[in-house]
Amino acid sequence: MKWWFGMSMPRKIFIMLIVGAAAGFLLGPKVVVIKPVGDAFIRLLKMLIVPLVFFTLVSGVTRMEGPGSLRKIGGFIVSFYVVTTLVSAACGIAIGLLFRPGRGVEGILGTVGQQVNVAKYSAIDTILNWIPTNPVEAMANMNMIQIIVFALFVGVALLCLKEKADIVIRFMNQMSDVVIKLTEFVMGFAPYGIGALVAVLTGTIGGKMMMAVAKFIIADYLGIALVIVLLYPLLLKLWSVPVARFFGHIAPAMLVAATTTSSAATLPMEMSIAEEKLGLPESIYGFALPLGNTANMNGFAVALGVISVFALDVFQIPLTAGIVFQMLFLGLILSVGAAGVKGAGIVMSAVLFESLGMPLGLVPILAAIWPVIDIPHTTANVTGDLVGTTICGAKFKQLDWKIFNA
Repeated sequence: MKWWFGMSMPRKIFIMLIVGAAAGFLLGPKVVVIKPVGDAFIRLLKMLIVPLVFFTLVSGVTRMEGPGSLRKIGGFIVSFYVVTTLVSAACGIAIGLLFRPGRGVEGILGTVGQQVNVAKYSAIDTILNWIPTNPVEAMANMNMIQIIVFALFVGVALLCLKEKADIVIRFMNQMSDVVIKLTEFVMGFAPYGIGALVAVLTGTIGGKMMMAVAKFIIADYLGIALVIVLLYPLLLKLWSVPVARFFGHIAPAMLVAATTTSSAATLPMEMSIAEEKLGLPESIYGFALPLGNTANMNGFAVALGVISVFALDVFQIPLTAGIVFQMLFLGLILSVGAAGVKGAGIVMSAVLFESLGMPLGLVPILAAIWPVIDIPHTTANVTGDLVGTTICGAKFKQLDWKIFNA
């Protein structure tokens, strides 16, 4: 069994997916006997959600240098990442609404539509409902929006206090490390839990869901293409950066991102390209690229948009202006929170479903296709980091055009 335990997690999941799908196809409805294994995995994911979101968000805010550190260059690059992430999430929602991959499989995994409040939308009421009156109650009820808002408030307060709250900040950072380690433990069980869930899905759902998943993958890829082919070139042109030459310079980084599906693994090449090909000073790329590597997840934001629309249709939840507004907010916050979390796509998808008041029935399906859709996600993430860093250099006249045009 050494070969199995020495195998990488993606390979284990892939093998168990094949085994699970084969078991479901051969045994049909009888395969439900292994459903408790999958249910245990879902319960473990639910166990992680509240502490993971709270501690990682608080820790992320406290790791900033201080309230005044994000001026000029910092303020611009952070604003750029926030805006492009929101636009990317909007692209994902728009493509999801155009394709509606969940149409035709409504209710196949159950329904929660009758539980959703479809009263007239009020932006003021929606925003007010994001503010928790009792943070402990919000955590007990897994009200993720309120937990996120409370975590952001706590993080900013600690950042302002800095040395005075040093012990608390260190505690939050250590707890963030603890919950990430817990996530690694849970993801160690993922191949077996996902394999069991896929077996049950294959044995009880049939071909309709497979067609819906195919539509979802196409929609996801098109959403990413929209960001890379239209959004990024438009932003580069606004700051008079030659688009074709820029993409020619960063092509190696995009290739590494696509083949490794790891933003962190691509960072050294990004920094090398920024200095040697794009003509950027270390004072800019040394700040903007590591920040973008952990906080700028445009590709993942697109996916969250498509996933949201997919899930709303599958679980027959009415699409309202309030839910769309909430999806945009979650696309921003969860894509930032995904950084540093092993199995981020699976875990953050679970957080998304809890935030929108939906079951986790789609988690195993997303886990099954994540290796396929993570290729364009990582590519878009890395490209967005380099676009933002280059535009920042051009805006503040710190880009060496001789090197760029060489």
